[in-house]
Amino acid sequence: MANHFEILDDYYLNGEKIKIISGGMHYFRIVPEYWKDRLEKLKALGCNTVETYIPWNLHEKEKGQFDFSGMLDIVSFVKTAQELGLWVILRPSPYICAEWEFGGLPYWLLKEDGMRLRCMYPPYLQHVRQYYEKLFEVIAPLQVTRGGPVLFMQVENEYGYYGNDHKYMEYLKQLMIECGCEVPLVTSDGPWGSAFECGKIDGVLQTGNFGSKGSEQFAVIRKKIGDKPLMCMEFWVGWFDHWGVGCHQTGDIEQHAKDLDEILSEGHVNIYMFIGGTNFGFMNGSNYYDELTPDVTSYDYDALLTEDGQITPKYEAFKQVIAKYTQLPQVEFSTDIKRKAYGTLTAKRSTGLFENLENLTTPTESVCPQSMEKLDQGYGYILYESDLENEAIEKIRLHGANDRANLFVDEKPILTLYDRQLLEEHTLEEKPVGKKLSILVENMGRVNFGTALEKQRKGIDQCVQINGHQQYYWKQYPLRMEDLSGLDYSKKHQEGTPGFFEFSFHADELGDTFLDFSGWGKGCVWVNGFNIGRFWEIGPQKRLYIPAPLLQKGENIITVFETEGKASGEIVLCDAPDLGAV
Repeated sequence: MANHFEILDDYYLNGEKIKIISGGMHYFRIVPEYWKDRLEKLKALGCNTVETYIPWNLHEKEKGQFDFSGMLDIVSFVKTAQELGLWVILRPSPYICAEWEFGGLPYWLLKEDGMRLRCMYPPYLQHVRQYYEKLFEVIAPLQVTRGGPVLFMQVENEYGYYGNDHKYMEYLKQLMIECGCEVPLVTSDGPWGSAFECGKIDGVLQTGNFGSKGSEQFAVIRKKIGDKPLMCMEFWVGWFDHWGVGCHQTGDIEQHAKDLDEILSEGHVNIYMFIGGTNFGFMNGSNYYDELTPDVTSYDYDALLTEDGQITPKYEAFKQVIAKYTQLPQVEFSTDIKRKAYGTLTAKRSTGLFENLENLTTPTESVCPQSMEKLDQGYGYILYESDLENEAIEKIRLHGANDRANLFVDEKPILTLYDRQLLEEHTLEEKPVGKKLSILVENMGRVNFGTALEKQRKGIDQCVQINGHQQYYWKQYPLRMEDLSGLDYSKKHQEGTPGFFEFSFHADELGDTFLDFSGWGKGCVWVNGFNIGRFWEIGPQKRLYIPAPLLQKGENIITVFETEGKASGEIVLCDAPDLGAV
């Protein structure tokens, strides 16, 4: 049955005032088998709405190839919420931030020289239009006007932090309407400084993003929006971790509960995050201020539910506050979920990266090294090889390189460069001599916030300088790491070099488990062919989450790719996470 939702002096559903108590949950960070469990726990908290971003870079991973299946089946996710009696807020911005790779923008935008993002740049707008035309075919039927649970949608995302192109914001608004958006629209920005002004659109409700001082923030917003309803679209109840941060980031539960009470006493809320989930595969984002800070694989966020969906003390504290504003429903959790330790596993076999390059990818040749994007590669690693003619390397510099490079001469490691080290020339004391230079470059996650968005080409985008001169003629191996079936384990792995290690274990009972990678350097892990994410010895995260639905009764295969030559040969499957000391 179709419903009518409108934004006047408050939110009205079919003419009746409705108080929106929402929680953020990203379907693309949670395996589909657990969507219902997480949504049931959201409902039991007292929330009546769930909010989610929509990641363009997954739904159109390659230009013109759309995917709305499996973990990307947004229709199934929204309908599951509706079956539980929940309303839905959709944020289908081209850009989502979300500590997500490139803020949700697809990598292939950067293949085009001169690409400008999030403004009235015609080539960019044309890509957005083609995406929206397809996306709204999928999501438009989910609106309340057509019998679905979607109450309203958001235009762009925190645009006031990025720019002031009001024509662009108006264009997106009209494009959404043209493509079938029938529900009201909102924007979301921090209420401080000029962000609120830069991000506004005529006729669109402005909502605020903040993590504390609700009454104070709402007072600022009230002056700007008049008699419209007050809403905190992102009530930040936690924070994210990046590799190398001292410990897992946590907040003050008591203070968060007080802030929630303040917000609900005056307006509406979306808790960011209700559950964070996981940056599976290579989908973590990064920030760049004075240095590169890539996010860890876990997006636990110190949210109300843990990464693997466990109820926390913060959940219970919020539940008490929400009970003051609505009657809490009785909800029976229908999914049987348990944590399980499968113990210590020893590598069955291993093989080297250099020995398997031709088995993993098809190389291209080029006079100058080319970026991943120019080679139609979005994620993973890329290896560059060039003949040295027995030249001793005294000095070396990589120009236009991001984010981390392992350098080898005749497949022996000589240097590792990370972030700002890639901007400098380096003197090698040992002056290695050999016939072949190899450079393995890792895309550690494109920046998801700020002006660095347009400078996110990965690999080497310019040149390699040796002893003051440019090195020409390169063989380039894009290592997307999407299919490892070609690995030849009969080829021996050279100790101290990048390699693949295979483990197996038998499971009679399936449970969520956590892979402890102590003794390993840096790399990523596949479980039965599914990339569960990256690991790095610098922490703080020390274990990777493996949801039970990725396992199967009987034999399970785990493959570890390690780049630093630090491989203990053992992993442990534990029954608890370890996100680093708090």
